[in-house]
Amino acid sequence: MNVAQEFDSLYRAARALPLGPGREGAALVTITQTRGSTFRRAGASMLVLRDGRMVCELSGGCPQRDIALRAQRVIDRDQPALVEYGRHANLDVMLETGCGGELEVLIEPLREPRDLAFLETIAHMHAQRVAGAMATVYAMDGQVLDPRPLRLLQGDGIHWSNIEDPIFRDRIATELLPIRATSANTAATRHVATSGKRYDVLVESQHPLHALVIVGDGASARSLAELSVRLGWQTTLVDYTDGLVDGADGIRHINASPRALAVQLPLDGATSAVVMTHRLERDLAYLEALLETPVGYLGVIGSRQRTARVREAFPQTQARLHAPAGLDVGSETPHEIALAVAAEILAVRNGRDGGPLSHSQTPIHP
Repeated sequence: MNVAQEFDSLYRAARALPLGPGREGAALVTITQTRGSTFRRAGASMLVLRDGRMVCELSGGCPQRDIALRAQRVIDRDQPALVEYGRHANLDVMLETGCGGELEVLIEPLREPRDLAFLETIAHMHAQRVAGAMATVYAMDGQVLDPRPLRLLQGDGIHWSNIEDPIFRDRIATELLPIRATSANTAATRHVATSGKRYDVLVESQHPLHALVIVGDGASARSLAELSVRLGWQTTLVDYTDGLVDGADGIRHINASPRALAVQLPLDGATSAVVMTHRLERDLAYLEALLETPVGYLGVIGSRQRTARVREAFPQTQARLHAPAGLDVGSETPHEIALAVAAEILAVRNGRDGGPLSHSQTPIHP
């Protein structure tokens, strides 16, 4: 399933579908396996409507057009399909993309309200900011499961499954243990042998929506908040003056003292925080409070001289504190500063160094 910032638009579109007997429904397309260079990695999903419209497009090339046509046939027949693109099938379509990779996609119909049950569970996990994992059993002995895939979702205090056999459900649950133990975005197909049969199971991590907390009231803070919204991040702008109200721009505005932050906001590992009040004493107060929380990224804006004083104030937190925040791209304007900071946050969250792709030999999509 898509990363959290993409999931919301797909989920809202699925919730709006006309479902039930005699209704058109839609099809959910999920990449289950990839080899070599591909446009998206395993776990990425796309919703295809009966008229061919797509939500959360996977790519702009030939595979997507071919997948959409196959999805319309799946809708008509109300039967899932498993399609390979590569050396053994549909090679011509992949050659037109120029990416040189191979992939396998699962196309499943969404015709009844119960087909959305697993999406409802994921949405509930996101709302509760609960991390977890999902297993999708989609093929047995090389044949797609009909009429629907089997799924298991697990998170802290949240469990859902349409696997009725308790022994098989427990066997699939063991495949989720390593996924739940990692904070990385992970998706891969595993082959599970049991009762003389071989099942293909897509296991995926599920993480809350990335949240960005910005402490400040200047032009750079507002630019960063606006960019954060466009990236699909849950965005909160914190001020220390009175009179702020929530706007219609997708940004949550709150008044909070340093000590009130953890009370008013869920400052968890899926949260990043940037302090940019432009007053050193105030920055230090907010940073002191934020360093007591498990936020995954903590940065502060300022000159080299100013951020050196910040580091002197917190000598035991050098590895955790990004001061000054942002990648070195020569930014100067508020919009450029926002871009540099957002890029560093993204790199840190994905375990990347933020260098040029042309200088990197690691896969773009690991």
